[in-house]
Amino acid sequence: MKPIVLLIDDEPSVQFGFSAYLHKTGYQVQTSGSIAEARQKLSQGCFDVILLDLSLPDGNGIDLIAEIRQNYPEVALVVITGRGDVPVAVKAMQLGADNFLTKPVDMNELNVYLGKSIELKGLRSKEMTRKRLDKRSEPYFGDSPAIKKVMELAEAAAGKDNPVVIYGQTGTGKGVLARWIHEHSSRSPGFFVELNCSVLKGDLLNSELFGHARGAFTSAHQDKQGLLDVADGGTLFLDEIGDMDLSVQAQFLKVIEEKQYRRMGEVKLRHSNFRLICATNQDLLSNTKNGRFRMDLYLSGQCLSDPSAVS
Repeated sequence: MKPIVLLIDDEPSVQFGFSAYLHKTGYQVQTSGSIAEARQKLSQGCFDVILLDLSLPDGNGIDLIAEIRQNYPEVALVVITGRGDVPVAVKAMQLGADNFLTKPVDMNELNVYLGKSIELKGLRSKEMTRKRLDKRSEPYFGDSPAIKKVMELAEAAAGKDNPVVIYGQTGTGKGVLARWIHEHSSRSPGFFVELNCSVLKGDLLNSELFGHARGAFTSAHQDKQGLLDVADGGTLFLDEIGDMDLSVQAQFLKVIEEKQYRRMGEVKLRHSNFRLICATNQDLLSNTKNGRFRMDLYLSGQCLSDPSAVS
């Protein structure tokens, strides 16, 4: 897939010239003429490189740098400044920019900078992945008889690869226990991928879980990788699975059974070898009786109960 560049500059001539050159040299390009528009596009897509002009109609682009670094730490960031703004460009690099270019921009120099920036993004991504995998937590769960029983079940679950359902009230540490099971299982070298089913509904949940192809719906401007892709070889943790829409439940059951799925708007069949852990504060069995949860999906999991509910 071609690298994707987000060009943030309010001058139409600059947008046209850069876009024409970058398309010609093998990049996909999206443009933004303001900080507000840039924030919107960043929230909707995934970019390899950001080209940022510091002079924008709704503020100074330098104010966007820390925000980009915090929310999108892996993306490569190249700042574009006027010749008299070199001190500002230096400040931009101190805030997290990877490189800077001065106007008028030499296109050959830009091509070199983009190549180096994409290499840097790849290295940064690998380093962040390594840190995530190296970060192991050993939380203190307590030593009550009830929690000891839960940990016995958790240890048994960690030694297997079956789906697991963790029951418990909000705030009892279901997510912490799920991560502990992952980190003590054979799946620990893979990612622990978490999704809260109560936050997203319908197509948004579908897109987040399965991914989508460009044009699958109105705001699908580019292909998007789903969390099933990311969880391949690792663990997928679905928090509050009792809130998952019935339509998504039906699709997800097929994934559990066959380990294959399609992105929204795509006919290509994809595969993901993930281990499933779920959590809920609801009574799923009761929900199956009133039609809010599929019985066949309910039967696909083993149960780990809330410590307070263990006799």
